[in-house]
Amino acid sequence: MKVRTPLSQGWTLRLNTDRHTPEQAPAGLAGATVPAMVPGCVHTDLMAAGWLADPYLDRNEEEAAWVGRADWTYATELPRRDSSFERADLVFDGLDTVAAVRVGGRPLGRTRNMHRSYRFDVTERLADGPAPLVVAFTSAYTEAEAVRAALGERPNSYPEPFNHIRKMACSFGWDWGPTLVTAGVWREARIEQWSTARLAAVRPHVTVAEDGAGVAEIVVDLDRTATGRDRALRLVAAVGEASAEVTVAAGQDGAAVTVRVPDAELWWPRGYGAQSLHGCTVVLSDLDGGEVLDTWERRIGFRTISLDTSADAHGSAFTLVVNGTPVFARGVNWIPDDVFPSRVTADRYRARLTQAAGAGVDLVRVWGGGIYEDRAFYDVCDELGLMVWQDFLFACAAYPEEQPLRSEIEAEARENVTRLMPHPSLVLWNGNNENLWGFADWEWERALAGDSWGEGYYLGLLPRVVAQTDPTRPYWAGSPWSGSWDHEPNDPGHGTTHSWEVWNRRDYGDYLASVPRFVAEFGWQAPPTLATLERALSERPLRADSPGMLHHQKAEDGNGKLNRGLAAHFTEPADFATWHYLTQLNQARAVAAGVEHWRSHWPRCAGTVLWQLNDCWPVTSWAAVDGDGRPKPLWFELRRLYADRLLTLQERDGELLVAGCNQSAAAWETTVTVRRVAADGTVLALAEVALKAAAREVALERLPETVTRFGDVRGEFLVADAEDLRAVRFACADREFAYPAADYEVRVSADDGNGALVTVTAGGLVRDLTLQADRLDARARADRGRVTLLPGESTTWRVTGWPQPDARAARAALFCVNAGAGVDE
Repeated sequence: MKVRTPLSQGWTLRLNTDRHTPEQAPAGLAGATVPAMVPGCVHTDLMAAGWLADPYLDRNEEEAAWVGRADWTYATELPRRDSSFERADLVFDGLDTVAAVRVGGRPLGRTRNMHRSYRFDVTERLADGPAPLVVAFTSAYTEAEAVRAALGERPNSYPEPFNHIRKMACSFGWDWGPTLVTAGVWREARIEQWSTARLAAVRPHVTVAEDGAGVAEIVVDLDRTATGRDRALRLVAAVGEASAEVTVAAGQDGAAVTVRVPDAELWWPRGYGAQSLHGCTVVLSDLDGGEVLDTWERRIGFRTISLDTSADAHGSAFTLVVNGTPVFARGVNWIPDDVFPSRVTADRYRARLTQAAGAGVDLVRVWGGGIYEDRAFYDVCDELGLMVWQDFLFACAAYPEEQPLRSEIEAEARENVTRLMPHPSLVLWNGNNENLWGFADWEWERALAGDSWGEGYYLGLLPRVVAQTDPTRPYWAGSPWSGSWDHEPNDPGHGTTHSWEVWNRRDYGDYLASVPRFVAEFGWQAPPTLATLERALSERPLRADSPGMLHHQKAEDGNGKLNRGLAAHFTEPADFATWHYLTQLNQARAVAAGVEHWRSHWPRCAGTVLWQLNDCWPVTSWAAVDGDGRPKPLWFELRRLYADRLLTLQERDGELLVAGCNQSAAAWETTVTVRRVAADGTVLALAEVALKAAAREVALERLPETVTRFGDVRGEFLVADAEDLRAVRFACADREFAYPAADYEVRVSADDGNGALVTVTAGGLVRDLTLQADRLDARARADRGRVTLLPGESTTWRVTGWPQPDARAARAALFCVNAGAGVDE
C-alpha cells in the first residue's frame, strides 16, 4: 500500500545572495536563517519572524516590494526511505514558481509553473539515509522578464509581466489588489513510497443515462515500477453499493471501468433540488496476491450539464441547462481570498462560500487571474449546490504561444482538468478572461503586428484538452465571447457580456439600456466596512482622499468614479461618515438596477455574475464581502436580488409594470398593493394587482395610470408590496427630491438568541435606513440590510457580537438618505 509522509516540519528560509541582494532588504537578513512554514510563502515567513511589516496595513505594501525581486532558498531534510518499498517519490503539489530542486547536494529538477504539481524519483537519493532538500527560488520577475525579452512584448492591461510566466497573475497587482510577488512551497510537499504500481491519474466521466441510471466511467492512468511492469493488476471501482472491476494486463498503463447506479439520486444546484453526493472509490491491487497497491477516494454527483447557445429572435442564447432544466444563474465572481493563497484554510473557504450561498448565489465563477483553487473550495461548492464556472488562468493580456510557455500550459490544463473533474459543482470550463475582447477592441491586433497572443490556446489547445479529458462538460472560449468571430466578442446579443462602460463612464441607470444574453461581469465600487478600514489604516481622522485610503484604492481614478457616481444622485457629502454610507448605498443601488432589470428579462437574459464576491485584502473595491470577511451593504442587497422571488417595478416601452421574478419550483400567486405616496406619507393613489408567475418564470403586469401618473416627481414616489417583499421607485434623483427630515424612534432590547434587537419606528418617510453593525463593535453582525419605511412602520435588526447593547450607540450606527432627529428609548 502506498504511504504518504507530509513534509511540513523543519523548514528554513534564507535570502539567496548568489545573484544579487535588493538594497531594500533589512540589514542582517542576508546571513539569517528564518523558520519557514510549508505550505507557505516568503512574505508570511518573513512577517512571522519579524523581518517584514504586514503589507496589508497602511502603506506597508510599498516597503515589501523588494521581496518579490529577491531570490530565496527553502531547505529541510528528507527521511531515509523504507527499503520495503520499491519506489520513493518527492511530490510537490505546488511550487511558486521558478525553482531548482536539489537533494543531497545534487540537482533533481527545475520548475517554472505555479499551477502544476511535480513528482521526482528520489529512491536512490534516500537509499543511504536522510538527505538535505533544497528548493532554490528565482524571482518571478527575473523569469518573466527573461521570457519577455526572448519572445517580445505583448499587450497587457497592467504594467507587470505576469503574462510571461505561469503564476497567479494578481500576485503582480490588480485594480483591487496589492503588488506582492510571492515565492515558496505554497501547497503540500510529501514523500510517497510505493511498489509495483500506483494510480497516476483518475478521471471519472459522470453522466446520467436515459433510464435514470447514474453512470461513472472511470478512466485510470497507471505508473509502474520496473518489476511491476510484468504484473497483471485488478482495478475495482465502487460508487455507493454499486461496483465493477477489470483486469489490467501486464505492461498496460491505462484502463477504464464503468459503474452503473440504478435510479441514481441527482445533484442539483441550490434551489433546484438536493445536492446528492455519492462516495466513489477506486482500488488498485495485485491480481495474484491481492495486495492493495493504491486507492483513490472522492465524492461524485450524477447530473447532466449542457450549454444552450441556440439562435433565436434576439441573437444566440447562453443558458446553462442542468438535468434538463434551464437555469437563470445568480452568480458572483471569485478572486483569490488572500494574496497569500496558502493562508486560505478549508474553514475560510467554507465561511466565504457559505456567505455566497447565504446571499442567494448559485454560481461562482473562478476568475482567470487567480488560481485553480484547493480541493476544499470545490468540496464546499459540491455540498452547498454552488455551480462553479472555472476559468483557465489567462486574464487581461496577450499571452505568447511559443515555448517554454506552450508546453507548460498544456501540462497545466491537463492536470487541473483531471484534478477538478470529479466535482459535480463544476459546470463550465472557460478559456480566458477578456483576452479575445482585448484583441478585437483594445487595439491589441495592431500592437501585436502578427505575434502570437493566445488565440491558439482558447480556440485550439484548451477545447481539445477538455474534449479529450472531460467530455461531459461544456467549454466556452472566453468571457466575454460571442461564440465566433462573426460578432464582436462583447456583443450583448450573443454569448457572455462584460458591462463596464457603466461603472467607468456612465451612471448605473444605463444598465437598463440593453438586455445581454448573460452578464458575466458587472459591478460598482464601495469602500469596506468602517471596522475593516480602522484595522488596516492608522491615520486619523479617516478621509476619502487620505494617503492610506488612496493607497487602498487600486482602480484607475477609482475615487473619481465613486464621487461622480454620487454626484448624479446626492448632494456632496458633508463628512467622511456620510461619504462612506452613501458610496456603499450607491453600490447596492447600482447592482440592484442591473439585476432587477436583467432578471425581469428571463429567459432572454440567463444570468448575472456580479463582480465580485470577495476581496483579498482591505481595499475599496467591487466586492460584497470585504477583505476582513465582513459583509458590506451590497451583500444584503444581493440576498434580496437573488432570492427565489423578487418583486420589482420595471419599464417596458414607456409603461411602468410590476414584475414578479419567480425562480422557485412552485407557482407564485399573490396580490401586489401599489401606492403612490407623497413625501409626507399621504397615500395619493392605490391599486391592487393580481400577479401570477409560473415556476421558474417571470410575470409582468401593467399598472393603472391612476397610480403611475405623478403629479410632482419631486414630492411623490411609488411603493409596491406583496407578502414580505417591497419595491420602491422614485422618479427623480435624491438630491432633487423634497425629503422631510427623517423622524424615527430607536429601541434596543435583548434577544433570547444571545443577541440584541434594534427596532426602529418611523414617524415619517425614512429612505434606505441602514444599520452599520461594525460601528457597534468590530465583532458585531446584523441580519439585514437597507430598508425604506413609511410613517408608522417599524423594522427590527437582530445584532450578534455586541456585548453592550445601547440605544444611543445604535442611533449613531444608523444612517439614512434623509437623516434627521429622533427619540431614543
